[in-house]
Amino acid sequence: MPSPIEQAIRQICEEKGLAYESVIDAIQSALAAAYRKDFGDKNQNIDVEFNTEDGTSRVFDVKTVVEDIDLEELARIEEERKQKAADFAEKIEMARNKGADIAGIELEESDGTRFNPKTDIMLSEARILRFGSTPELGEVLRLELPQPGEFGRMAAMTAKQVITQKLREAEREVVFNEYKEQEGTIVNGTIQRSEGRMVLVDLGRTAGILRTEDQVPGERYKPGDRVKVYVQQVALTTKGPQIVLSRAADEFVRKMFEMEIPEVGDGAVLIKAVSREAGSRSKVAVTTTDSQVDPIGACIGQRGTRIQTIISEIGGEKVDIIEWNEDPASFIGKALAPAKVNRVELNEAEQSALVHVNPDQLSLAIGKGGQNVRLAAKLTGWKINIAEIAAAAKEAVEVVEGVRGEETKEETPVVEAPASEAVEVPVTE
Repeated sequence: MPSPIEQAIRQICEEKGLAYESVIDAIQSALAAAYRKDFGDKNQNIDVEFNTEDGTSRVFDVKTVVEDIDLEELARIEEERKQKAADFAEKIEMARNKGADIAGIELEESDGTRFNPKTDIMLSEARILRFGSTPELGEVLRLELPQPGEFGRMAAMTAKQVITQKLREAEREVVFNEYKEQEGTIVNGTIQRSEGRMVLVDLGRTAGILRTEDQVPGERYKPGDRVKVYVQQVALTTKGPQIVLSRAADEFVRKMFEMEIPEVGDGAVLIKAVSREAGSRSKVAVTTTDSQVDPIGACIGQRGTRIQTIISEIGGEKVDIIEWNEDPASFIGKALAPAKVNRVELNEAEQSALVHVNPDQLSLAIGKGGQNVRLAAKLTGWKINIAEIAAAAKEAVEVVEGVRGEETKEETPVVEAPASEAVEVPVTE
């Protein structure tokens, strides 16, 4: 049957979700601090082995064997090291007084052998302690120390503080590792409270923060509301793990597609690009790796059920699903949907495109406040300029369409693009 001490340790592990070894390490560190407080010496490197069965402990002074060094030489090196440290502090102070940058000031290294009496032991001394045997250089000696008596009140308080601190650090590390694995995914949370314009979201073992720029404009977050959030960044700070969440990121829409659409989740449909203005409109470019699958139809679902689920989760935001194309001109034309495009002229050198549209499609192509063309530019990675098609060109197109409508076997005339890079896009009604 486990001892009462071990049972208590196991209970702490279950309550806080800690590893058994982490709690034992905290206890041993606390006992080492207590021994150092009451019985230790400044040149002792204390290590403690704790026995959970009977509650006893063994104390060791841990040293690494190094080459012999003359004591006078050691004193000289130590004095030199102190002087260089003082010079370094003086340089820092002078630089601060002058308002200069202190980043480039470096501490000069001392010459000679480095010897730390707390962690190192000379070979000759180690040979004496080993009763004439010859320890090897670099060997670690564990010299057991006596325990003169019980710890005092101050040592007990020190041990308590060390245990509390170590357990808190271990718990933070566990939480950090848990949520670090979820970085870049969507998790469920509950709105906890608001602090100014920042919203705290309860994720279970800890709370994440939803900053102003990561919130969807127009959404209201009330305490107790259940929300889906994208884990944007997980960092370990002095106050514990900091989890930055987002509902406005482009990746939030991408991950929602992966969750709600099986073809996207299994790789049959690929999301090539996403551009978004949170709370208003998103454009998603999709393609397929299976010729039997319609990428747009798979994302929309029967009677729009799949896309409606995503839209409702992102607060009614409009979503345009566009089929991706390797040809930049064709892709740019589709990205400007719902506007209909006549032709696209590409400038490869400047990575820009001039898009010609009919007068009745101009405002639709630009969108309210330029939103449609702005999202299309972000989606395609090209700078897009919209131009209204000239009246003469429009009349020529109408003639072409009229000829195409007649039943004839003669070749249909087409309107030539004015530039060598121009790409002809079919005109639709």
